[in-house]
Amino acid sequence: MKKPKWVVEKEQAKKAAASETVWLFGLHAVRDALENPRRHKLRLVVTKNAADKLADAIAASGMTAEMADPRKFSAPLDPQSVHQGAALEVKPLDWGTLEDVCLGDGTRPPRVMMLDRVTDPHNVGAILRSAEVFGASAVIAPRHHSAPETGALAKTASGALERQPYLRVRNLSDAIAALQGMGYIVLGLDGTAGETIEEALVGVQDRPVALVLGAEGPGLRQKTRETCDKLVRIGFSGPFGSLNVSNAAAVALYASRGQTD
Repeated sequence: MKKPKWVVEKEQAKKAAASETVWLFGLHAVRDALENPRRHKLRLVVTKNAADKLADAIAASGMTAEMADPRKFSAPLDPQSVHQGAALEVKPLDWGTLEDVCLGDGTRPPRVMMLDRVTDPHNVGAILRSAEVFGASAVIAPRHHSAPETGALAKTASGALERQPYLRVRNLSDAIAALQGMGYIVLGLDGTAGETIEEALVGVQDRPVALVLGAEGPGLRQKTRETCDKLVRIGFSGPFGSLNVSNAAAVALYASRGQTD
């Protein structure tokens, strides 16, 4: 019996995901990945200078490094990549299910970031850094129309990619509904909204909160807006324009913490 087309496509997608690898580069990103026991590491290419700087991390990882000439760096990277003489081929991290990651640690109400078609890896990397600093349980984005795990993202994240859960889900609206079913209040960021983040959370700061940010320019898609519990804005002190999405993410996370910490 011939398999239905959707079954074949699902199997092909699963096989492609299993074979997917990522090249991380730069001393900081490579060091953090080498020291991450969750990371499946495949191939390490370094110059003599980088090997000396990463000696402890390489030893701890148990990997055998391939030595490269700095003038003819052999890792398959974009020529514009600032690799600092270090590149590491890895498998993307598996953080588990949305439910597992977003339950929180039990010490305070969890906060998560959700990204609606934010595709710039530098923005997502910066958001991961902010999420780690402010203790977010996860950064969540759709599998399509979002920044995948790449070397550029990892370098911008400055190590946060190895520690901060970055979940890419099939459908963002479904993920929002799942979080709502877990008791989350889902707030969509919109500069024209009537309420600020702080105002929307008065009296409910002990609830888990998800903050949804859209791409710069288009903002949140209509479906996403309709799925959120409320649309909120960052409380500005004056008419000074708008924030970059990564800066807005940091401010929104800080504002959502209230007095729970």
